[in-house]
Amino acid sequence: MILSVDASAVTASAALTDGDKIIRNEFINKGLTHSETLLPMIKRVMDGIPFSELEAIAITAGPGSFTGVRIGVATVKGIAFKFETPCIPVSTLEAIAYGFTDENAVICAVMDARRMQFYNALFKVGNGEFKRLTPDRAISIDDLRDELKAFERVIVAGDGARLCMENIALDNCEIACEELVYQNAVCVAKAAENKKRIPPKELMPLYLRPSQAERELKLKKGE
Repeated sequence: MILSVDASAVTASAALTDGDKIIRNEFINKGLTHSETLLPMIKRVMDGIPFSELEAIAITAGPGSFTGVRIGVATVKGIAFKFETPCIPVSTLEAIAYGFTDENAVICAVMDARRMQFYNALFKVGNGEFKRLTPDRAISIDDLRDELKAFERVIVAGDGARLCMENIALDNCEIACEELVYQNAVCVAKAAENKKRIPPKELMPLYLRPSQAERELKLKKGE
């Protein structure tokens, strides 16, 4: 059994899976209240199953909200340390894309990075194929628009999807359906398959750029 967790954006979710079987899962969209809601949600998903029975814990380690990513990673580390449960860090953007394996398109996973920049990665899905086309990156809306022009069909998903669609103005792009706009823990579990498992002490948040507070501090120092 694998416990999968996401707290990298305004939404949060947890899922308990056994192979392809979903035992239980929960999803909430109440804003960044993960410090209050994440652990109780995980406990409900486990529902009496001891954490010691877990084979691994998968977690979206970034990119995303700095606060959300930190809370998610810290919560998983706290659970995993007691039994030295292996951890599987997963890209939030890849977890988003795994919601579309039945489609035939390029998946444009986007998370709002502010100031018309997005955390983004592109993936090709279709005919049983799942292929990463770009690394996780921070990209401007103009540069992203230029890249997406080359594809026949693009599905845009993630917490930055609506903002992206409002500004990208391309006929080949469509926004994901409401149920799949946000990443969820079931897709985290899918993304975690065949990925390297690491000890809890090695699990770290994966940021693509410094936080806003760090950037503002550098500006004050004139760096």
